[in-house]
Amino acid sequence: MLLHFIFVIKEKDLGKRNKEFEYVKKMALFYQYWIKKNFSKQVDIKCDEMITTPRIILKKLDTHDLLKDHRQRGEKTYHFYLIHFRPLWTDCTCEGFHQENFGLSYWQPLKNEDDILFLAEKNCTVVSHEIAHEFLRQNRYKRYVEDVHDIWTRHYYDNLPFEKYDKNYDKTNNKPYFMTIDVSSLRL
Repeated sequence: MLLHFIFVIKEKDLGKRNKEFEYVKKMALFYQYWIKKNFSKQVDIKCDEMITTPRIILKKLDTHDLLKDHRQRGEKTYHFYLIHFRPLWTDCTCEGFHQENFGLSYWQPLKNEDDILFLAEKNCTVVSHEIAHEFLRQNRYKRYVEDVHDIWTRHYYDNLPFEKYDKNYDKTNNKPYFMTIDVSSLRL
């Protein structure tokens, strides 16, 4: 299976967000490892940028446009869009959306160019949330929506720590390079 991460970027930001795209490529390789470890699925990884041009308000880019792009690219590939806007339609409290072989999440831009911790906390965790939905669904896990949302709530309201990983994908308590939801309570 191919997991294709697509970093959606405004045309005017082209060249200005290269550090984020480099992080996306490293994060994609990390998720290749994480998916194998937690869901016993082998995936191939691909990363691209999708450049968007300004649109009028009535034709603003949103989830339905990305679903159309997903169908045109091929529905057998799992496309995951990292978007520069808050979607009008989401099915998760983390500003993400999932359906069969399709995911998206709002990618919060870096405020400080070297703040990898920000990317791990604000973006990488949300990506793990949406990826968990899809791979639990593929494994025919009955409560693939509810249980992920229960874990997400526990992360924010019951002090359940996110899993933290260093650059070598080893768990760490120090400054993490990647962070994910804790799927250890799920019976896979």
